[in-house]
Amino acid sequence: MDWDFDMFQNMIDVTNAKSDKEVSARFYDRAVKTTELDDNGLPKFKNVCFVEIRMRDCYDVYNQPATPDKIKRFPLEYNRYLLSKKQVQNGSPLEQFAFLSAAQIEALKFRGIFTVEALAQLSDEKALELGVVRERDLAVKFLKNAQSNAKLDAWQKQEEAYLNQIDKLKVEIERLKKVNMASSRRHKK
Repeated sequence: MDWDFDMFQNMIDVTNAKSDKEVSARFYDRAVKTTELDDNGLPKFKNVCFVEIRMRDCYDVYNQPATPDKIKRFPLEYNRYLLSKKQVQNGSPLEQFAFLSAAQIEALKFRGIFTVEALAQLSDEKALELGVVRERDLAVKFLKNAQSNAKLDAWQKQEEAYLNQIDKLKVEIERLKKVNMASSRRHKK
């Protein structure tokens, strides 16, 4: 896994020196309808990076496609977004891990952990420092069970392939019986 806590921590330290404490930003992907249609005449959609900006003590939310200026203004948040995309491509998103609450998921994401695999790879010291020892242990157990399920799934697929082959052979046997019966009737005549 490409999760590197030290790299992420350095990114936070550099950004905190110049961050705006009154403003928070969150980058995310949003599906946006294009003008194109697919083969069935339905609209096509594409992912677009959006930024949500909130001001402290203000209910208004700036929520529009991300621009280079916004990316430059909020580099930590944008790098967190990029890191989440990279991790989720190679792992199971934390949202699919039933043992975490919404608050725990957000706290882990804030620390640069976006997948169950990244959570499971934390060292004992790092898990203790982040206060996620129990969650890390559950993630390790979850992944071990998932590996066992993968073996079971592979066995089940192989079993289904054998059953399909048996069905095809039964059909072929019936066809050959009919050919044989037709052939023996011709010889009797």
